[in-house]
Amino acid sequence: MNKSDKQEIEQAAVRLLASREHTRAELKRKLGARAGDPELLDQVLNGLESQRLQSDSRFVEQYVESRKRKGYGPLRIRQELQQKGVSGDLVDEWLDERDAEWRDLLRDAEGRKYGASPVEEYKEKAKRARFLEYRGFPTDMIRDFLWSDE
Repeated sequence: MNKSDKQEIEQAAVRLLASREHTRAELKRKLGARAGDPELLDQVLNGLESQRLQSDSRFVEQYVESRKRKGYGPLRIRQELQQKGVSGDLVDEWLDERDAEWRDLLRDAEGRKYGASPVEEYKEKAKRARFLEYRGFPTDMIRDFLWSDE
């Protein structure tokens, strides 16, 4: 472990962060083979955090907003963030599944896929419900949205 190894890992991390935000876990996975020494890698990652070049909180904020724009619900976003190695507490900070905004996003996602036509048939409602569940919206919210007029 010499100074050039540390600089090489640091430069590789900065190159990755220049293209987009990464979680600490993602950087650890991507740079793990190059670093060889886990202590050296932790040292580099701690330095990047202290310089505010890497932030899991910033990553989560940007990721949640990006996925919301694409029409995904809170359950799917939560699962994706956990797969990326983000702590549950940090995810909870940014995802409030009871937020009224999710209902608007659910309506938008359903409208983009199926248009504004109202649906009466149970089979069609079930089809739309499956789509919205796949998108990550809570079942009770979908039920309230699709079957509220009955």
